[in-house]
Amino acid sequence: MSENQFSLKGKIALVTGATYGIGMAMAMALGKAGAIIRFNARSEEQIRTAIETYRSIGLDADGYRCDVTDETAVKTMIADIAQNVGEVDILVNNAGIIKRIPALEMSANEFREVVDIDLTGPFIMSKAVAPGMIRKGGGKIINICSMMSELGRETVSAYAAAKGGLKMLTKNLACEWAEYNIQVNGIGPGYIATPQTAPLRTEGHPFNNFILAKTPAARWGTPEDLEGPVVFLASAASNFINGHVLYVDGGILAYIGKQPK
Repeated sequence: MSENQFSLKGKIALVTGATYGIGMAMAMALGKAGAIIRFNARSEEQIRTAIETYRSIGLDADGYRCDVTDETAVKTMIADIAQNVGEVDILVNNAGIIKRIPALEMSANEFREVVDIDLTGPFIMSKAVAPGMIRKGGGKIINICSMMSELGRETVSAYAAAKGGLKMLTKNLACEWAEYNIQVNGIGPGYIATPQTAPLRTEGHPFNNFILAKTPAARWGTPEDLEGPVVFLASAASNFINGHVLYVDGGILAYIGKQPK
């Protein structure tokens, strides 16, 4: 095995919603492995700040204002990337939202909004980059799934439905595009320590206690825990892996839980 299997030198990676959190951590990992980074967001201010952050550590990065649910805008962004730096080699479908609302209280429009961004968006993005990947002779698509691709929880019915759908979209696109040397896989993060989850991670908080008890590793994941998996799935090292969701969860899905004393 050669270290070059994991090199992304010269590859063009598009990571959606990579202005903060796990999206930025994964984009940075790809950049440090040699990839040229392009990303999108809906906020100009977030884009400017993120560009400064990427470039401050020496990465070739640029951002676009683009809504992943707008097929016309997505096609324009992909065409611009192709014209300015080349066809996309790696797509990471990271952009997503969650609405924590009990099902009986959730409107159909709220449900549709979550599904549109978390499931329809990855479909639109994947369909937009696939022709360029076919022309280049291959590519990598990585869908950011979730624990909720497999498990249920109260108040996240729309999110779970979308992420479960994203798992199956991953498998089906893998089947359709394998003949073009395109690998479509997913990453399912466990519970990750980010600024957004900081209020839940205080010692003694019921949710913090719950996560620590349900995770065999007995800790929250970190954005850094996703760096190796995303580089692996974006690199030649994973060329014969297709239609797989890699859960980075500290063992949650393998665990039935402790027996009550």
